[in-house]
Amino acid sequence: MPIRLASLFAALALAGCASWSPTATTPTSQDTTFEQGTPRRAARPVKVMIVTMFGPEAKTWLERLGPWDRIAVAGLSPDYPDVHCNRDGVCVMTTGMGHTNAAASAMALAFAPQFDLRRAYFLIAGIAGVNPEQGTLGSTAWSDYLVDFGLQWEIDGDGRPAGWRTGYLGINTKDPTQTPALDYHTEVFRLNPRLTDAAWMLSHDIALADTPGMQAARAKYRDAPANRPPMVIRCDSVSDDTWWSGNALGARASDWTRELTGNKGVYCMTQQEDNATFEALKRAAATGRVDLDRVAVLRAGSDFDRPYRGESNADNLLGYAGQGGFAPALENLFRAGNPVVQTIVTHWSDWRDGVPAR
Repeated sequence: MPIRLASLFAALALAGCASWSPTATTPTSQDTTFEQGTPRRAARPVKVMIVTMFGPEAKTWLERLGPWDRIAVAGLSPDYPDVHCNRDGVCVMTTGMGHTNAAASAMALAFAPQFDLRRAYFLIAGIAGVNPEQGTLGSTAWSDYLVDFGLQWEIDGDGRPAGWRTGYLGINTKDPTQTPALDYHTEVFRLNPRLTDAAWMLSHDIALADTPGMQAARAKYRDAPANRPPMVIRCDSVSDDTWWSGNALGARASDWTRELTGNKGVYCMTQQEDNATFEALKRAAATGRVDLDRVAVLRAGSDFDRPYRGESNADNLLGYAGQGGFAPALENLFRAGNPVVQTIVTHWSDWRDGVPAR
């Protein structure tokens, strides 16, 4: 994502990064190379790589899990050129926002000679817009499916055929009910259900942060779960670089998720980066550098993707920051994600060779 936060929190991202400094610095030029997925010399083994998208998401982890070594990696975003790693084998990297930054940074990380990522678990953790039919402000969701909302045809909504709720349809289809051929090969990904099962079981009963501001914002929604306190849930993540707001677009996201997952997926979080990050890791996995069965995605709702009854779509979008979900969503990423991180690290002998059987 981070959806709906680029302009308002750019300064916060810079301030967060500027106010934090590492306790140690690792040299950036290490004589470490890979040949056919096998590290040589001093590649640093990683147990958990936390992937964030902008400064405040990273700060949530950096302030709590240090001290850190800071490792510069060629090809990362100029805004976030370093990966931070602690003595427990936990690292934090920041891709930059949007599909392009996410793909480029994840690829640079995956092929960086400084790290041995063959046994690393990846936790992609960021804020998102939340579907009020599935969650509320501050809710955190573990995804089974990653769906790209942007890989569709679109016609002007004002000229859409009768019966179409929006102007969207699958590429090379005839109407919105048809499932496309998935020629791009990045339209939908399924994450390892065993890892998602384990992550949800470790975190589903965690108490999440709530605030009076969030309570006031969600009280405007008539139905549950939108008007209930935040919980850790399990539902799916939709990627789109375009920020959108509205019931019709939200319904299309739900329909699109069901179409691409054979009616198994449930749309609840909208963000910008997940499919791009996963595809970069997938290409690295083809060379033996990464294990795709070790990728988990956690998103936290910072704002609603559609208005409450009586509010306009424009007011919902333009007033997203007033919903009060930003800071609690950041906090809840840590609350829901850290039990998984700490379990992997503390019980590494059980997790080293893959997700342990329950």
